[in-house]
Amino acid sequence: MNNNRQQNVRIPWFLLILLAGVIILSLVPFRVLSERLSASEFRSIIEEPDQIVETVIELSPGSEAGDVVMELSDGRSVQVTVEDVREITNEFNERGIDYIISGMAETSLIDSLPMMLMVVVMVFLFFTLLGARSGGAGGMNQRLMNFGKSRAKLVTESRVRFSDVAGMEEEKKELREVVEFLRHPLKFSAMGARIPKGIILVGSPGTGKTLLAKAVAGEAGVPFYSISGSDFVEMYVGVGAARVRDLFDQAKKTSPCIVFIDEIDAVARRRGTGLGGSHDEREQTLNQLLVEMDGFAQNQGIIVMAATNRVDILDPAIMRPGRFDRKVSVSKPDVHAREEILKLHARNKKLSEDVDLERVARTTAGFTGADLENILNEAAIEAAVSDRGSIDQNDIEEAFIKTGIGTEKRSKVISERDKRITAYHETGHAILFHELKDVGPVHMISIIPTGDGAAGYTMPLPDKDDMHVTKGQLRHMMMAAMGGRIAEELVLDDITTGASQDIKQVTKIARAMVMQYGMSDKVGMLNYDENGDDVFLGYDIAHNKTYSDGVLSEIDREVKSLVDGCYEEARSIIMKNRDILEKSCTLLMEKEKISGEQFDALFQDRKEAAGTEA
Repeated sequence: MNNNRQQNVRIPWFLLILLAGVIILSLVPFRVLSERLSASEFRSIIEEPDQIVETVIELSPGSEAGDVVMELSDGRSVQVTVEDVREITNEFNERGIDYIISGMAETSLIDSLPMMLMVVVMVFLFFTLLGARSGGAGGMNQRLMNFGKSRAKLVTESRVRFSDVAGMEEEKKELREVVEFLRHPLKFSAMGARIPKGIILVGSPGTGKTLLAKAVAGEAGVPFYSISGSDFVEMYVGVGAARVRDLFDQAKKTSPCIVFIDEIDAVARRRGTGLGGSHDEREQTLNQLLVEMDGFAQNQGIIVMAATNRVDILDPAIMRPGRFDRKVSVSKPDVHAREEILKLHARNKKLSEDVDLERVARTTAGFTGADLENILNEAAIEAAVSDRGSIDQNDIEEAFIKTGIGTEKRSKVISERDKRITAYHETGHAILFHELKDVGPVHMISIIPTGDGAAGYTMPLPDKDDMHVTKGQLRHMMMAAMGGRIAEELVLDDITTGASQDIKQVTKIARAMVMQYGMSDKVGMLNYDENGDDVFLGYDIAHNKTYSDGVLSEIDREVKSLVDGCYEEARSIIMKNRDILEKSCTLLMEKEKISGEQFDALFQDRKEAAGTEA
């Protein structure tokens, strides 16, 4: 041990000696050695100047003497020291010998600075590597031990409050109870109540689950640990479980506190879902998480919050009371909530007087809070690019099209034939949207190609959000989707590939009506899509069909019958409005995009014309 310590001490002195030697060598002048001549030999050379190739006179600092270095034609380099440089230069001038006068080649400290810096850097790197290899508390061994440490980020102060969350009043009410318990735990303990050990936020992507967790941290005023589920999972066995243990050890030291695990489905996925079962690192991590949340050890004052959009794949053991006692469903906002979200995100934006956020909220049915924030942000970008001082309604409409459908390709070259086909196709959809009461009025029709490959679009404007969808509504949805194909058949006596997505949508709705919703009289009120919820390969292979091939054939016949019936009804509606089909096509060919008001005016003009004739 002492020998090693002495060796470690000797190494720095050796490096210092090496550094000093390099500096001394860099300060010593360096030149190529030349042959020394006597005065007589030098005199004989300058008397025959033809053999001299190059002559250099090097002056000595503070003296009239100097060295004369000559390169001769035979390849030799000769040198002689003269006492008076002026005398020899005069003689060279008389004999016509060209020469160069330079100072004595010297190396100063400034010239050696790059070399010195390089040596210092090398010494620094050497000591760094030496410290890493020496082990101890600060060496590589310690970093290897930190591999099992939790990667959770401790947030001591969050600026997000419940006032920054709009459109989720019921969700905030449930979470306010947690905040109240953390602030006044004795009030709940006196009633014999205990705070939920775990709260899981479930909802579609972009609905605001993480934002709610940040608001809880800001309102509670307690330490808040934030970590992603993927941070637990590693290639090495046991690392995830070690990180779970370390996370809860840290939380115990700062309790009461909140531990938030985002995307918990990355670590809490259902066990035994592989082919023949599984026993992987993820399951070890999940087992440790289950023990920490509700095992023999008591973790008082630690509330676990988690967020996921795949609650269907979570392990049942983690969803039971005692672990996640409360499940908060964060659904997509309704029309009123969308308006509140828009107002919240518009607080720091300049809106013109023509902006109608209520209309935007009605147009954006099915949008999440993240989608709405993105629309206003895109509208602000559009207004800034156009050098306007505020956001107008047209900016929001353009942003809605860009985020929901795709950027309009106005510069794309489209033939008149393709434009006309698209105009008829989109008008076919629009006529059915106008005539069918359960699918909403037309908001906009366009034959401008969009970024997702569509040749045009027809945008409806739902006037309300329905919780229940009736059989009649589903039939109207199918009929509206068929309008484009029907219009092509009536006008072109042919069909195109433009209705491929419409056909897919119709087929999906029809099969769901027969197999899931029990809306077929012949098939009956039975669910034939029972394997649709299995997302794991092992479960899907183990399941067998619970119906015969004869029932499957009957399902196919019912689906086709349902589609054919909707098709005939939709065709009759469009044939009754053939004049509107032609007028709308002409208007679209002229303007490329028309509003719902302009489309409704075509029906109004026909009604007024009919009244005048009568």
